[in-house]
Amino acid sequence: MKSALRHLAWTLPALALLAGCNGGESAKPEPHAIATYANATWQDLPTVSDSDLVAGFQAWRNGCEKLKRDTVWAGTCEAAASVPDDALQVRAFLQQNLQVYGLRSAENNANGLITGYYEPVYPGSLSQSATNHVPVYGIPDDMIVVDLASVYPELKGKRLRGRLDGRVLKPYDTAEVINRDGAKAPVLAWLTDPMDLQFLQIQGSGRVQLEDGRQLRLGYADQNGHPYRPIGRWLVEQGQLKKEEVSMGAIHAWAQANPQRVPELLASNPSYVFFSTRPDSNEGPRGSLNVPLTAGYSVAIDRKVIPLGSLLWLSTTRPDGTPVVRPVGAQDTGGAITGEVRADLFWGTGPEAGELAGNMKQQGQIWMLWPKGKPLPEVPKVP
Repeated sequence: MKSALRHLAWTLPALALLAGCNGGESAKPEPHAIATYANATWQDLPTVSDSDLVAGFQAWRNGCEKLKRDTVWAGTCEAAASVPDDALQVRAFLQQNLQVYGLRSAENNANGLITGYYEPVYPGSLSQSATNHVPVYGIPDDMIVVDLASVYPELKGKRLRGRLDGRVLKPYDTAEVINRDGAKAPVLAWLTDPMDLQFLQIQGSGRVQLEDGRQLRLGYADQNGHPYRPIGRWLVEQGQLKKEEVSMGAIHAWAQANPQRVPELLASNPSYVFFSTRPDSNEGPRGSLNVPLTAGYSVAIDRKVIPLGSLLWLSTTRPDGTPVVRPVGAQDTGGAITGEVRADLFWGTGPEAGELAGNMKQQGQIWMLWPKGKPLPEVPKVP
């Protein structure tokens, strides 16, 4: 999760939004929630296979290690630990302990966008060469992160990223500047293709296939503070692709056919992700909840609408139209994953997972399974 960008960052110019503006005396519309939770029943949920029911429950339960002190989920997680991996008993546990809510947009729309992401594997090296010349950076030494909640408690989770110019904190370099001039940061690996680095940043984690057969695992560490802008949007605006044609495969094909314009394409997205090395294992990469993601059963969500660690019921389709109905764990976030009825489904590691993820732009519905008797999340309101 990601993605792809797996954490929200504020830009320094956004500080202007902290000051009020008095533009007139016209009446302001009443604030309304950006999403609603509609009461539903277990009978409202689309049918799931026994295997998907158990696998989805197991994936969600893996996240319980991070919810032991959570006031909403701690009791449910403790009880879930003793539930056998049997469909009848899993179903009985869920129905006894959880209430079903349908996720709706502010306009009461139950349908939303379901995309996919994965853990890519790209060829590379630990040393620079004529072939491997694209650096993968760790966190820059000169980047300063300011936690806004330390000054404005209502801005919990919001951070500014910049660098000092004398006594002035200025926005950190954009991706265009970093790609051109480099960064004051450790180089973790060298890749062969700048597009591989771009897709690695979009996914938020990945592996580098080294020349000696080993793999170096990388995970999201931080971001330069500039907003994420999809490079596919730039291609559409430039008349290079139609909106319905945009996919990872189509973008990569365009880049191979237009190498002289790749720097221009990459500069259209000012966001830049920095990485850290992670222990290699057979588990999935760790998402924002800091538990390994489970292929097919972990999703990235907008935490303004869905709290991390929540258990969801997802109904969508694969790119070929095959139904996907299953419980999933909300275990990751992403800078591009915003909106009311919105999820990014993790498909796993490698090319096959990448093919699924790259073509996943499906309609879908999401239900939230919430502990009975616990207050629902507070959703932000907008004018």
